Amino acid sequence: MKEFTLITLYHNPRCSKSRQAKALLDEAGVDYQTRLYLKENLSVADFEGLLRALGGKPMDHLRRGEDAFARLPADAGIEQIAQALHADPILLERPVLVTAKGAAVCRPPERVLTLL
Repeated sequence: MKEFTLITLYHNPRCSKSRQAKALLDEAGVDYQTRLYLKENLSVADFEGLLRALGGKPMDHLRRGEDAFARLPADAGIEQIAQALHADPILLERPVLVTAKGAAVCRPPERVLTLL
């Protein structure tokens, strides 16, 4: 019996990199779910879990050009960043793919293939 592992793409359809990552997943024929994080109203706990899965410095997973980024203190911790993402999900760098192999911001989009 094959083990089922859920693959999740945190996706913004308006982002070309996110659309490219989605197309690569479709071409690879993998089963995955798409989370439209800008519309789904993810909880603070959801964002905190995602940041923990991504690892590294939580600030590195944010879009620095967004106004909400400038409002964050430089020493913001994971909880404060998760709260900021809940309030302004556009802050999340995209696309993000989560698989059994790990989680990553997939820039360039071909990075999704390394997580399959």
